[in-house]
Amino acid sequence: MTLDLLTGAQTLQRRAELVEVYREAFTGPPWHESEEAVGAFHDRLTADCGRPGFRAVLATGDAGLCGFGTAWPTASPFPTDRSYGKVLAALGQDGTAHHLVGALEVDELAVAPHARGQGLARRILDLLCDQRRSWLLTSPKAPDAIRLYERSGWQRVVDDPELVVFVRPGQHVPES
Repeated sequence: MTLDLLTGAQTLQRRAELVEVYREAFTGPPWHESEEAVGAFHDRLTADCGRPGFRAVLATGDAGLCGFGTAWPTASPFPTDRSYGKVLAALGQDGTAHHLVGALEVDELAVAPHARGQGLARRILDLLCDQRRSWLLTSPKAPDAIRLYERSGWQRVVDDPELVVFVRPGQHVPES
């Protein structure tokens, strides 16, 4: 298994492969994403690759691309579109979420089912974040993802019925 760190332009060249891994990773349990959601990922990825500081890690095995992660620094002021509004609401309006501004935001982490159970997600996440101040969110309906982040030492800073927010080990987010 090889891991490669890519820029946004390099990622766009392999967009079709990422979409296929996304489909494999997220149309089954616990996510059950529709083909419409897969198409929306294609569109989001196209836009996200142009974000300042965008980076991606792609994992390739004998059968081709089998996993990836994407990330970029969180913009200032703290955004409110996409899932940001939920993060802001969960962390409170008192500035706690604003601690995440400038931190590397892990947007997607996907591993195809046939490549799971080999520590690949952790390796992708480690290279993607590369010792940077980082954060991510996941669904409370994704116990395998939550276990991965907890075993990797990530700290939960939000745990509510709609989302779970983690920060990279060693970071501190003020209590809301």
